[in-house]
Amino acid sequence: MNDKKFTIQKEVMADEVIVYLSGELDLSAATEMREDLEPFVNQTNRALTLNLKDLKYIDSTGIGIIVSILKTRTAAGAAFGVEDIPAKIKRLFDITGITQYLRPSNGSAERKEDIV
Repeated sequence: MNDKKFTIQKEVMADEVIVYLSGELDLSAATEMREDLEPFVNQTNRALTLNLKDLKYIDSTGIGIIVSILKTRTAAGAAFGVEDIPAKIKRLFDITGITQYLRPSNGSAERKEDIV
């Protein structure tokens, strides 16, 4: 049984990396998320998608990380998307004004390569 408050799982494919976030993304998980995603944020040859389906909570630190990734990916001309946003988290994104910048992922036709 996993008693961690926050977990990250990555699905790495030739043209896309999907990052599944679950639990609570707050100040205590920020360092882990930054370190885990750093190798993929600057890769312009693959789309980067955050899947928030199992994310239960996000604070301003977590939102800041997503905005930082968005800015980096946009500046590099690299694809970035956020999918499966839970309603209460989408409401927070709406209130903070970032929803308009979080495009859904284009998705990959085949998502069956390595889950890391």
